[in-house]
Order: sequence, then C-alpha cells, then structure tokens
Amino acid sequence: MAIYFLCRLSFLVFNYSYFSSIGFTAILKCFFFGIRYDITAIVISNIVFISLHLFPFEFFYKFFYRITLKIIFLLVNVPFILLNCIDCGLFRFTGKRTGSEIFRIMSFGKDFINTLPRMVIDFWYLLLIFIILVIILNRIYPELKPIKVGQQGTRKKFIHSTVGKIILFFLFASLTFIGFRGGIQYKPLNIISASRYGTGNTIALVLNTPFTVIKTLGKQTIEEIHWMTNEEAQMINPVIKTPSITDHFSPKNVVLIILESFGKEYIGSQNSCKGYTPFLDSLIGSSLVFENAFANGKRSIEGIPAIVAGIPALMTDPFITSAYSSNSITTLPSLLKSKGYYSVFFHGGTNGTMGFDNFSKLSGFDRYFGRSEYNNDNDFDGSWGIYDEPFLQRTVEEISKMESPFLATVFTLSSHHPYKIPDKYKKRFPEGTLPIYQSIGYADYSLKRFFETASKMPWYSNTLFVITADHTALSEKPFYQNRVGQYSIPIIFYSPSDSMLHGKSKFATQHIDILPSVMDYLGFDHTYFAFGKSVFRNPGDGLAVSFIDETYQLIQDGYAFIMRNNEKNSLFNFTTDSTLKNDLDGTDTIRERKMEMKLKSFIQNFNHAIVHNEMK
Repeated sequence: MAIYFLCRLSFLVFNYSYFSSIGFTAILKCFFFGIRYDITAIVISNIVFISLHLFPFEFFYKFFYRITLKIIFLLVNVPFILLNCIDCGLFRFTGKRTGSEIFRIMSFGKDFINTLPRMVIDFWYLLLIFIILVIILNRIYPELKPIKVGQQGTRKKFIHSTVGKIILFFLFASLTFIGFRGGIQYKPLNIISASRYGTGNTIALVLNTPFTVIKTLGKQTIEEIHWMTNEEAQMINPVIKTPSITDHFSPKNVVLIILESFGKEYIGSQNSCKGYTPFLDSLIGSSLVFENAFANGKRSIEGIPAIVAGIPALMTDPFITSAYSSNSITTLPSLLKSKGYYSVFFHGGTNGTMGFDNFSKLSGFDRYFGRSEYNNDNDFDGSWGIYDEPFLQRTVEEISKMESPFLATVFTLSSHHPYKIPDKYKKRFPEGTLPIYQSIGYADYSLKRFFETASKMPWYSNTLFVITADHTALSEKPFYQNRVGQYSIPIIFYSPSDSMLHGKSKFATQHIDILPSVMDYLGFDHTYFAFGKSVFRNPGDGLAVSFIDETYQLIQDGYAFIMRNNEKNSLFNFTTDSTLKNDLDGTDTIRERKMEMKLKSFIQNFNHAIVHNEMK
C-alpha cells in the first residue's frame, strides 16, 4: 500500500499542471478514495501469492516454500510498479491511465525497441524512482530465515487446531474476496466507478495503472446497445449519406496533411498570441478554418482511422489493433478510387510503425511510401524515421509523378517525442517552456517549404488541401488540459483556386467529418457510409464525440456533455467555464436531454455498425 501511495504521489508530482486547478481538497479526496482501487489492484494481482498463504500446512514453514513465495511476490509486483512509473510520463501524451493496450504497443517490435533507449534517457528520473521502489519492496519483505514449527509463537496452539484453521481460513478468504471485488457493492469495482469521485483528469488520479491494465485485459469486443430503435438512432444521426440532386463531381486533387501532435494550443492565430507556427498562421488567413475542431482520439493509432476512414475512437482498443480491424470500412481512398483517383499514404516513419502500412492497405491506398521507400538514412532522426523537411520535399517530388486526379495523405513525424530536429536548425526555432515547441516550429517550417515547392507544380492550383493534427500532446494552458481542450486540434480547408474556402467557423467539427466534407466538396454523387457529417451542410448541427476512461463526451454549441454508464452525467459550458469547474447538470434539462439523445444515438449507431460489420 505504501508503494502504491508513492506511485500515486509521483504521478501527481510529474503531472501537477494537469491537476493544479482542482484544488488541494480535491487532490486529498482522490488519494483517499484511491486507496480502494489500490487494495483491489494489489489483491487481484497477488491472488496466487495470497492463496498460497491461506492453507496453513506444515510445509509453509519450509525455507524452499517461503523463498518460492518471495519469488512469486516479486515477479508479480515489480512489473506492476514499473507500469505505474511508466504512466507518470505516458499520461502527458494519452490523457488517461494506460490499460492493457500497452502490451500491444510493446508488441510493435522495432518501434518499441528503437524508441526505448531514448525514452529511458528522457525519463531517467522515472527509472530511478522505479529502482528505489523495487529496493524498498524487497527490503520490507519479511526476512527469510528457516523457521521451526515450534517457533511460531504463543498462538501456535490455536492456529494449528482444527477450529482455528477453519476460522482463519474463512476470515482471510472473505477479506480476499471483498478486496478482489473492491467492496461488497452489487457489482465489482471497475474503471467507470472512479468517475463518481470526479471528472476528467481527476479520474486518472483516483485510479492506478495496475488496476486499469487488469480491468481492460481481454476486453476485445463491444456490445450492442439499445437505448432506442435503430431507426430512431439513424434519424438522429444518419450514417448513410446521399448526394444532392444538384451534385456534380469535380475531380480535384486532394492532399490531406496530418501534422503529428499539433494541438490547437501551439497555433498563434487560434489563441490570440504569437504561437510557434508562423507559416500555418499565414495560411489560415487564406483558408476556411474551424475554431472548434476536435480530435476523436488521443493517439496516432486512433487519429489516422478517424481521419482517413471516419472511424471514431469509441472503444477501449484502437480500431487498428482491435478484434474488428478486418471489418469492411468506407474510406477516402476507396470512395475516390471509384472516380479514378490514384492514392498514396506518405509517412516518414519506419515501415510497420503502428501498423500504418497495413492500415493503408486495408483503407484502399494504392501505395505506401515510408522510410524504406525514401531510401536515404542520412536524413534519419535516429528514433522514428525521416526528418520532416527532407521527407516533405520528397513527397512533393513523388506527388508530381502521379497522374491527376489523386489523393495524397501526408503524415508528419518530427513533432513526435523525442522532438528531434536536425542539428542545423537547433538555434532557429524558439524553445519555449515545453520540449515540443522547437519541433513544432521545425514542422511548421517544413510545411512552409512543402507549400513553396508544391506551388510551383502544375497540379497545385487544382488541389484541395486539408490540414489537421492526429491528436494533441504536451500542454501548459489550463483549458488545453481539461476534458475538452485536450482534444482541440486545427482543421483547415485550403484551395489556391477557390476563394470561397475562406473565413472562420465557430461550429464544432471533428476528425470524422473530414471524409464526408471532402466528398461533399467534390460533389460525390453516390450514396456512402460515414459516421461524421459534412461541414458544408447544416454546419449548425456540428458536434464532436470522444471516449476515454470508459466515459463518453459530446461537444456541441460551446457545451460539453459527459456521460458515464450508470453514473451521474455532467454538463459544462466551456466557453464561460474554461476549466470545467461548474457542473450544470440539472440546470438546463432541455439541452442536457437533447445532447444525451444525440450522444446515445451516435454510440448505438457505432456499436451496431462495428458488431455487424456494416461500415460500408
């Protein structure tokens, strides 16, 4: 229990900026109720160790048996302590306690091996804390000395009596059972239960990583939900998109640019400050920009399916690694292929990174262009892949070889941890107060060079550029650390030959809206499937959905509605309450009911389509 307390304390210290706004009393509350989750995690993870103590046979006192118990104890608890320490750093990127998906991340072979040394260097202090905790764990374990049966103390007579054995067995078995369930309540303790003690990031402080890992193990499927009839859900959130009778397809080229970890917080023009993206700021002045745009997930492995295939991250497992990854899906390249488009997915990362190359094939891209195809490791950053500037220049070159019409999806990487930039640019970009800022400046400069080169190409003027980010990353402003702000990203539509794509929209939009928006802009004249909606049709109905820590969120009209299964819902006006301190639950019942129905219909449509493989 002391070890788990120290892990939670470390978690708070290293991520204090995310919790500073909730106040000291709320933090104490999290630590107090977190004890319950610690007990449950400890009992479940040590169930074998505990069980081997419940049967007081004579051989329990044998030295060999007791050394075996210690080995079991350390083999079980050391890895879980490591997971707690890892999450102290990982939380900054994911915004939640890590679940069993961490084992799938580790399974990405070369990705994990290549980045591990750099992660150890950057987070050496977490490794040091882990070593100290393991030393403490080993030291507080009872000393291993041979014990004779006659040396167990004055309670020997009672303990070894039949009645004593029976009473002690049932006493400790009962305590173990209660600890395993997390109490005597109707249902065992689970992740969603933590939401009763707070919202947003507060949940992560109540939980511990071993608990979330244990509770998400084996959760590879989702269940259908029937809050309403499927017909009613379809009426509220139609997933079948039909063309307008006036639609006439215009075969413009499409270049979709996904900027790694490019949260809205870094963009000066979207925050009334200087920012770190001078080129993007200048481009925004000539584009259609959505000021309330949101990612559907917190990781690249969730962002790419949302952008390319319109699949929101509404389940614990990312779609790419889930049990449903072989489902038939509707994607940008597959829809445009019916109109004669040639498509390529460009990513400077090492081939196989996060399974993006395989997903590009599943999505219908004709070609994947990665580090292997780039074929020049002189530009390798030593961690993930090819630096942005040279890779984007090569991307322009490769695009120029393609016949129109084409779809090019470009995913950058230099603004990913460890935020490396070429040595020649070390002093060129402002460092700021976060380690990501310099790499954001470099990525923005690389984007500028991309557009400078592309603007000289014959295909440039007849191209629609869509610019967004895969997810957010490190943050220092309170709004961008709350449940709403941690999803805030740019979504920008730009075309050199279309002056109508200009201005700013305050209506909510999201990653999954990109697919139907591109189709609508091009005048796609066939029926297709999409969870999102076009930003060019009824923008006032815009919304954004997300899912984290088994809690759903719907953003619309400046409000965030948060729904937890079998728990109290929450409603926040994030335009007037940027830190989400004032829960409006019960004060605006009409809005709350409307948003609840909207969110439930969305979830029901999603689960039905996933389970029945009906996303096409």
